[in-house]
Amino acid sequence: MLDVAVIADPAAAEVSLDPVRARLLAELAEPLSATMLAARVGLPRQKVNYHLRTLEKHGLVELVEERRKGNATERVLRASAASYLISPAALAAVAPDPRSAPDRLSARWLLALAARTVREVGDLLTGAAKARKRVATFALDATVRFGTAADRAAFTEELTGAVTALVARYHDETAAGGREHRLILAVHPSVTTE
Repeated sequence: MLDVAVIADPAAAEVSLDPVRARLLAELAEPLSATMLAARVGLPRQKVNYHLRTLEKHGLVELVEERRKGNATERVLRASAASYLISPAALAAVAPDPRSAPDRLSARWLLALAARTVREVGDLLTGAAKARKRVATFALDATVRFGTAADRAAFTEELTGAVTALVARYHDETAAGGREHRLILAVHPSVTTE
């Protein structure tokens, strides 16, 4: 089971967004048969089987084992990932494009960059899984509390200078066998959830 699966296929995204199927995916964090699952969610086994076939068709659940129970074969399934993220590629025609309006101070541009990151890293994960390799990534998450808007502006100016200097120092356009990496830094107000 993957930690996170990125759904790029529009049909799979649609299937995953159905409330009943989303609940089944959540329950299938552990392997269950349709009978066990039906008892947990309070639905008829036939209806659960219908939804499981649809989820399986789109790669959202996987077969763990088959076991004989009397005259029948019981199929035990589990979710193919612990969590799912829908890629903007699933909505390709209307997905945000960061090239359309680059503006360092725009929240919409930040969302377009984040959407591109989800799409690109999702594609990398898919390719790496097929090749049985890992994706070289790095992420940094920090919180900074600014006393004033002027402090925030000074911070972003200093951060821009420091990152620009680092990029200039390490970027080698002529490196044989080198591989480009995308760097995104974002600063936005924290969202408090209570």
